[in-house]
Amino acid sequence: MLYDLSHPLNNESPVYPGIAQPEFKPAATIEKNGYSETHFRFHSHLGTHIDAPAHMLKNGATLDKMEISAFCGKALIIEVEKGKQNIEKSNLVAFVNELKDTDFVLFKTGWSQFWGENKYFGNFPTLTKEALDFLFLFQLKGLGFDVISADPVESTDYKNHYDIFEKGMLIIENLVFPVSLKEKKGEFFCFPIPYENADGSPVRAVMKI
Repeated sequence: MLYDLSHPLNNESPVYPGIAQPEFKPAATIEKNGYSETHFRFHSHLGTHIDAPAHMLKNGATLDKMEISAFCGKALIIEVEKGKQNIEKSNLVAFVNELKDTDFVLFKTGWSQFWGENKYFGNFPTLTKEALDFLFLFQLKGLGFDVISADPVESTDYKNHYDIFEKGMLIIENLVFPVSLKEKKGEFFCFPIPYENADGSPVRAVMKI
């Protein structure tokens, strides 16, 4: 069974504060040109997207230079109790055995219910330093979140981003978990657009159970 963990994109898609809204407009129509084509204009971190280490590290890896295997693997979904703003180490220790055989940890906080609302941009759950340090004990490829950032939106030092990137790991943001997805483990896929020097890219995030 395949589950789509991606938000659809359009001109109203939420963007990180200060970023220009995306633009999707017809470049050609069947009626006028005999074929249909769409012109895109948007930043590389739109919608459900992947961050490369090059997003913040001067010499960090870019998505286009990574092996395709970096973008898929075994995933573990960890559900975060509603109302919690901090994802603590204590929320993770029960998964120690599963984490030994996991490539991606995906955090299901339920925050995606606010997609398209102002509330989406503030007070969403993020990992504490102790929780991140615990996750770094395992051989993970990346961490995924159903929020707009791995750091609080008011952050100015982006500590979580830097710590994750310095480990050579990927960050996937703005995931959405379908209500019908009950399983906690499966195969995860998040393939980016391989444009040159890619610091990030929208992805079609998919879970296979």
